[in-house]
Amino acid sequence: MSPFPTYSRRRFLALSASLGLGGLVAACGGSSSSSSSGTIDGISGTLQVVKRFPTTGLVPGSIRLPISLADTSGVLTTAEKVKLPQTLTGKVIDTATGDVVIASVTADKHDTNMSSAYWPFIVDVKKVGVYLLILDVAPESEMSFQVEERANVAWPLVGDPLPPFDTPTNDNKRGVDPICTRPQGTCPFHAVTLTEALQSGKPVVYFIGTPAYCQTGTCAPGLEALISVSKSVGGAAVFVHADVYSDKTATNPAPAVEAFKLTYEPVLYITDAKGVLVNRLDAVFDVTEMSSALAAAGIS
Repeated sequence: MSPFPTYSRRRFLALSASLGLGGLVAACGGSSSSSSSGTIDGISGTLQVVKRFPTTGLVPGSIRLPISLADTSGVLTTAEKVKLPQTLTGKVIDTATGDVVIASVTADKHDTNMSSAYWPFIVDVKKVGVYLLILDVAPESEMSFQVEERANVAWPLVGDPLPPFDTPTNDNKRGVDPICTRPQGTCPFHAVTLTEALQSGKPVVYFIGTPAYCQTGTCAPGLEALISVSKSVGGAAVFVHADVYSDKTATNPAPAVEAFKLTYEPVLYITDAKGVLVNRLDAVFDVTEMSSALAAAGIS
């Protein structure tokens, strides 16, 4: 598949979620949103569960499955009068056997400086296969996710050394212009390349995202949150950002995207001091979850 249609699909996943196109988000991800009557007061019509995680690249072990909620008007936003639950609960079922593999799993609401709330479920699945995450608030829904063999995933996974790559810097654009689409101007994470950061002997925090084309979704708030967090941790880690487009036409993926064979964005990689990936946040994350992930990696 050529780079343009592949990336257009990836961008649509992030943007449609921020614009409230609940059903289209899931359809873009390879399945349809399911709905039920739900138990949340004030919603319009039926309650829908919206995937906010990539549909490929999930491997056995600890898996992060962020979801959002929507009604017939779209994704429920933080500006609406609907009172969203602080915690959601659910279970995980193996579609091959019908067995309940996780009887109860919970996720807390995250929405700091974001237009729509999300709930990141963390599930521990040991085997490859297709599973369902079924929420108590929407018991008729079928939020499917596929767990595949680790060897089949092209991009870096937790436990892998993060591959070095010469990302664009202030001194060398390396064919990317602009090197950072942050509306306020180039962010402070372009002083060194990812390669140089990995040689620093410090943990590395590497953000791939396009703030100019995802301002109400995750990329822009995520980058601004990372800038704020970086100030509080000082020199405890090296922060690097790479944008996802090679130019202002916003059609061709930048080399940083192709280097890791990504099919979605944004992504936040966190390594230890040896450059080994210890955590990765995909698709949607707020400053609270980001700070917790960095603290768990000893970056605080």
